[in-house]
Amino acid sequence: MKKIEAIIKPFKLDEVREALSEIGITGLTVTEVKGFGRQKGHTELYRGAEYVVDFLPKIKLEIVVSESIVELAIEAIIKSAGTGKIGDGKIFVMPVEQVIRIRTGETGDAAV
Repeated sequence: MKKIEAIIKPFKLDEVREALSEIGITGLTVTEVKGFGRQKGHTELYRGAEYVVDFLPKIKLEIVVSESIVELAIEAIIKSAGTGKIGDGKIFVMPVEQVIRIRTGETGDAAV
């Protein structure tokens, strides 16, 4: 099993969720986060004063999938989250040693 973490633009969340649902992924965790990369923030105007926003709002998705659909999930995220512009985000893939469903005690792929 693998854990996929994806940092995406907030307005792309619904598209990504739908794309993942189409390939059979039924559960994910979403967290509102702030950060920056090469985009390095931007300048905004508030009541006539200009100020720099260093950390931009992003969405972090966390998904645990069986190894057989990792590549499908990555492709779905890239296609649905991409705009072709700076700040589209990143995807991280990590190994997962064990998964346990608390309610039933199921383990492994059955718990995902």
